[in-house]
Amino acid sequence: MTFLALLIFSLILFRTLPIALLPPIDVPQIVIKVDYPNTSPESIEQNVLRPIREGMVTLDGLEDMESEAGSEVGSVRLTFDYRTQMELAYVAVNEKIDRLTNSLPNDLSRPRVVRINTNDIPIARLQVIPREGVDFADVSLLTENVIKKRLEQLDGVALVDINGRQDRVISVSPNKPLLAGLGMTESDLIRAIEAGNSELPGISVEDGQFRYYLRLASRLETPEDIRNLPVRGPSGNTVTLGKVAEVRHDLAKPTGFHLFQGREGLVVTVHKQTAARMNEIMPLVYEALELFKKDYPQVDFALTQDQSTLLNAGIRNLQTSLLFGGLFAFGILFVFMGNYRTPIIIGISLPASLVIGFAVFYFAGISINVISLSGLALGLGMLIDNAIIVLDNISRKRKEGLPLFEACVNGVNEVMSALISSVLTTLAVFVPLVFLSGIAGALFYDQAVSVAAILSVSLLVAFVLLPLLYYLFFKNESGQRSNEDSRVFLLLLAGYKKVYRLLFANRRWSLAILLLLIPVLLATVRLLEVEGLPPIEKFDSMVSIDWNEPINATQNKERILDLLDEEEGAYEWAESDVGLRQFLLHEGNNAIQQADLFLMFENAAQKEEVNARILRRLQGQFPQAAIEIQDAPNAFDQLFSSDRPFFELRWKDLASKRPVPVAKMDPWLASFPVSGWAKGPGLQKGASVVFRTHMEKLALYGLEGQQLVEKIQQLFGNYLITDIKRFGEITPILLVYEALDFQTLLRTNFLYGEEGTPYALDEFIAVSYDEHYKYVTADRSGIYQSLAFDTQLTEQEENRVRDWVTDKNLSADFGGQYFKDRETIRQLVGILLVSVLLLYFILAAQFENFLQPLIVIFTLPLGVGGAFLLLWLSGTSLNVMSAIGLVVMLGIMVNDAILKIDTINRLSKQYLGDKKGPGEALEMALYKAGEIRLKPIVMTSVTTILALLPVVFSAGLGADLQRPLVVSVIGGLTIGTFTALYFVPLAYWFLGSKAK
Repeated sequence: MTFLALLIFSLILFRTLPIALLPPIDVPQIVIKVDYPNTSPESIEQNVLRPIREGMVTLDGLEDMESEAGSEVGSVRLTFDYRTQMELAYVAVNEKIDRLTNSLPNDLSRPRVVRINTNDIPIARLQVIPREGVDFADVSLLTENVIKKRLEQLDGVALVDINGRQDRVISVSPNKPLLAGLGMTESDLIRAIEAGNSELPGISVEDGQFRYYLRLASRLETPEDIRNLPVRGPSGNTVTLGKVAEVRHDLAKPTGFHLFQGREGLVVTVHKQTAARMNEIMPLVYEALELFKKDYPQVDFALTQDQSTLLNAGIRNLQTSLLFGGLFAFGILFVFMGNYRTPIIIGISLPASLVIGFAVFYFAGISINVISLSGLALGLGMLIDNAIIVLDNISRKRKEGLPLFEACVNGVNEVMSALISSVLTTLAVFVPLVFLSGIAGALFYDQAVSVAAILSVSLLVAFVLLPLLYYLFFKNESGQRSNEDSRVFLLLLAGYKKVYRLLFANRRWSLAILLLLIPVLLATVRLLEVEGLPPIEKFDSMVSIDWNEPINATQNKERILDLLDEEEGAYEWAESDVGLRQFLLHEGNNAIQQADLFLMFENAAQKEEVNARILRRLQGQFPQAAIEIQDAPNAFDQLFSSDRPFFELRWKDLASKRPVPVAKMDPWLASFPVSGWAKGPGLQKGASVVFRTHMEKLALYGLEGQQLVEKIQQLFGNYLITDIKRFGEITPILLVYEALDFQTLLRTNFLYGEEGTPYALDEFIAVSYDEHYKYVTADRSGIYQSLAFDTQLTEQEENRVRDWVTDKNLSADFGGQYFKDRETIRQLVGILLVSVLLLYFILAAQFENFLQPLIVIFTLPLGVGGAFLLLWLSGTSLNVMSAIGLVVMLGIMVNDAILKIDTINRLSKQYLGDKKGPGEALEMALYKAGEIRLKPIVMTSVTTILALLPVVFSAGLGADLQRPLVVSVIGGLTIGTFTALYFVPLAYWFLGSKAK
């Protein structure tokens, strides 16, 4: 009844566990984003980003700081130590931004501070596409004010973000000939609109005993109000503004678009709360989608990039493992033990252990996610192993003639210390990985807790529930069970004895050959490809394009639409973000000439064909464009991928503290002593137009330089006159000119002298074309430029590069992901050494012997080598999932080796007590222990391998993700079973005899 109550309690707790794709990792990064329209990268760097960097250097725990200034946008990425409390760091960054406000330009909107978290990855994207004839601005308002808020009201939704929104503006286009005829200028229009839209700054008046707030009733609200404004000229004549200018509602000049299926629209990204269950949120989102379709028929809706598919794949794999594990465990136990009750006991204990394990999740604050589920997969193998060992030992005790109750008690007591040691050794191998720096250590925390939970529960079940169930199932059976061995097992036992005698007849040669196998098997790791995640067969692609041309957002959109038209019918659906993104949580580069195109295909062959065709077409039509085609990123890619180049050379011009000029840099790069490099962001170039002012002419005609600057701003800068504010909605009023080339605009627009004499702008401006850097990159020590390499430079190449840097009077250093990976490997080696030491001392305490633990430790490389061999033969890479499989396999191998050595030790003492000689006692103990442990070792390995085997032949995202894990386990256990059966007694004979 106690276990039943615990199960019910655990089920209740399970219902409250958050379900997410990934654990809520506190990523130690904060991004400060800046939007500064009509501003060059150099200006943003000098006036905005540099003061921000200087203000952030004193932050506690700050490890690295990078900034990148682009056209109209900029960002500063702050990276902290993993021990930093990011909640406090986020507050500290915002406080420093507030203090820096007076140091930043007055017309700059407050920089946004974005904290990076795994929950920043949207769980789905909702496409909102206006139908033909529907006003886009109305749909933008609908999305912002209604759809966004309805999604935010769903349980578990933390944030809803929007891209593609287009806002209304009021355009004022002056009639220049008419203005000139009336002796007026655009400045007169501007003054009239500003005066008509004035507001009082909180003035109150008294009337007797009463006090009232005073407001002006002449505020502008509609274009008609603006048209009716009186405009007074210099000679005193007055005319309504509508007669000298066209006033109309317009859409703001676009800086970016969102496209779905070639149609312009909006995209709404949905982000979940940390504690929310993704499998409960997504049905709510789909329900909301159906309601939107009914309530707003003027708009088409679609849901794309549903990230819950990855989580569902992990859950399906766990269900598959449980189902096949249970079925195969039942079948193997039935074949080996010849009764149906023992398999039923296993079938009850497995789900019971899992449910109780989820209760540990609750108290440890762990969510159900792909990482913790992989930890459960690791623990389930050990769970089956422990269950088989305990049940087999109880059955053996009954065969020896003990009553049922005593068989249950003695059978558990005999293996209790060995099972506890095996769990501790598994944790000793795995838990230290939590102390890896970076995101790897953060991810291993969830996995370590889930492993510790299921292993702890497995001991509780093995020591309490299993003997209880065995007693209940067999208590009505009369008499003692003389033999529970089936024919299959007896045939297996006969074969084992033959091989055992053969090996022990040549024991020295046998041991030497097995030891020589260790380096041979481990050497296969050099044949394996190393990567982060296993290659998953995906039917989607992302085409990232930087046109490297000074095109506007509209031209960018037209190029994407042309590309989609040429490939029409070759894909299922297409989604594209063109130009500047409006997402609050967007981290990447934000440039008008960039575009990201997402494509979904029916199959992999179609995907490869279309990707190749797109690449050829773009390279042929736009040779200067930078094109990257890769799988569409999912949550794993965004978490594990790094923007840092593999190997990087950075240099700074400490004399000027500015980027090396383009004219000087081009010949320098032409003489660079090493090939195979790519330009970093700070070296990418773009075209620009340079206005050079003739100040002498301005002075000669009695004009001020500021007049010229203001006129240029009016002509080319989307000049903001004022804003109409109503009910939380802000509508800008812009001064707009006819869309002409700038040479014509300079020729047909004028400055006016003191007597009203007009002077064409082109008299004071010389126009030239130039190249400039598209981005200005900097770190905490200042502006830098860089080259990226795909491979590590040799020592000779590094020396030649250093000579090149010295010759140019630059300060330079090397960096990149290579050095970060090397540091991680050093940490991993150190942690594994600590794990091996922990393993050794735990086993030394268990065996009360300093040599016998070496037997267990020497079994590990044999299992790892077997896993490497099968990975190579199957063409599988060494990746995160195959590494997890190695840990799963080693846990089972260690378990088998420990129990076998424990049995040998116990039998040796027993035979020595029977007056046998040391040599004879050792020989008899080795032989008998092999017979006793044969059944649980073979049953555990065969059950685990058969339970995992269906994944190898399955298709789909989940199977692709889990297949490397399965191959590692099968390869390691195949060699590991042979190791436990034969290597352990051979090594024990060699080391154990010396210990005696």
